[in-house]
Amino acid sequence: MRQAEVSRNTLETRVSVRIDLDGSGRSTLATGVGFLDHMLDQIARHGLIDLEISAQGDLHIDAHHTVEDIGITLGQALAQALGDKKGVRRYGHAYVPLDEALSRVVVDLSGRPGLVFDVPFTRAMIGEFDVDLVREFFQGLVNHAAITVQVDNLRGSNAHHQAETVFKAFGRALRAAVEVDPRASGIPSTKGAL
Repeated sequence: MRQAEVSRNTLETRVSVRIDLDGSGRSTLATGVGFLDHMLDQIARHGLIDLEISAQGDLHIDAHHTVEDIGITLGQALAQALGDKKGVRRYGHAYVPLDEALSRVVVDLSGRPGLVFDVPFTRAMIGEFDVDLVREFFQGLVNHAAITVQVDNLRGSNAHHQAETVFKAFGRALRAAVEVDPRASGIPSTKGAL
């Protein structure tokens, strides 16, 4: 039952996440941040993960707290849904192009939070979305999922395409990492724990 439901309530945000790692890529998203909804849909569709995410945040200030807290809550839900990680493949990687843009994402369900993020966005804003928040989202996610993620945008001149390739590649890499390996019987680590 690789599913989880997690809520996070602070003075700045109220976030609710439901995840099913063995889903079909369906998503129901209402974060108040339209571009983020579009990106979260990419994770669901390309990761074949069912996601329900709702959030209310202090958007009258800006989207920072909302985006970061969604990353945190999604990370907590991912960790809960993975449980002890028995039988998962553990590692996943993906290269995803979109027109002129190309990104690579590598995931390790390591039990250790780590983010390497090399995305030289070509502009600061995508519509009303501050591109700095892409890193904030992933930092919150990896910290609370206790996973290692390396993100590299290898090329791109359109910031929307750069971001979209990152989220699609993350979905694909995550799908590979969380997949149950029929040949594996235990936890994929020489330590016996992740």
